[in-house]
Amino acid sequence: MSNATTNFGSSSSTMKTFEFGRTYVVRPRGQHQATIVWLHGLGDKGSSWSQLLETLPLPNIKWICPTAPTRPVALFGGFPCTACKNSLVYLSSGSKIITIKKSLVRCKPYYLSCNSLMSQPAKFFISGFDVGDISEDAPDDLEGLDASAAHVANLLSTEPADIKLGVGGFSMGAATALYSATCRVLGHYGNGNLYPVNLNAVVGLSGWLPCARTLRSRMEGSHEAARHAASLPILLCHGLCDDVVAYKHGEKSAQTLNSARFRNLTFRTYNGLGHYTIPEETDEVCNWLTTKLGLEGP
Repeated sequence: MSNATTNFGSSSSTMKTFEFGRTYVVRPRGQHQATIVWLHGLGDKGSSWSQLLETLPLPNIKWICPTAPTRPVALFGGFPCTACKNSLVYLSSGSKIITIKKSLVRCKPYYLSCNSLMSQPAKFFISGFDVGDISEDAPDDLEGLDASAAHVANLLSTEPADIKLGVGGFSMGAATALYSATCRVLGHYGNGNLYPVNLNAVVGLSGWLPCARTLRSRMEGSHEAARHAASLPILLCHGLCDDVVAYKHGEKSAQTLNSARFRNLTFRTYNGLGHYTIPEETDEVCNWLTTKLGLEGP
């Protein structure tokens, strides 16, 4: 486990520091063939997902699970917590679904551990960027998105040259993963700095695409971006009963990516699924990664 600091800004003279929390690493049980950075969602931390990922039948993948910075969220008037719409739903390490009503969070802060909620001073983690509203017309926190994508790239940049690289996530983590995909395809972050790594796979569960309304215009006229978009494998999964990040946002994200010539895109829908994951979905992720990354052997 480790802690990290990412300095990132719109120019070399204006740098903003983002303090990331602990990073949890799940080592491959077999031959190391791929490394994937997996990003948690609102209010969670890296350890929760690392415990789930180590149980998956993917012995050739090394998982890196960072914990995002603690930041105020505009949706709650700048209060340092995380919420979307009417409730927060989390997946704990024991696969128990925990729901906190928005009104409860407004009244009293809570700390989310892997196994339980305890009434004590708040320490909420988000995926590195602020969110005020999930909609195509809502403003994007470009600086925070760039910082999060840069942190992912930094984690992947030290991997061996023969290792395939990927990024995935849940909820806001999925949003960061998809933003990283657009940075890879365009060759640069939103602030113009070069994107340094080659992504071989991107996975987004119960998330959405940031900066969607400008993606097509940013892609226009670039044959290289179109070529990268057509070849980058992306898997999006979304539940029809998601009451945190509504299904329509996942569906719209898939449509936007497809219209921007992301041709190697798979969109999966799950009846009855809310804002959490289930074995059917993780099985889909395992099969898809095995195929797209060409994982072989023990």
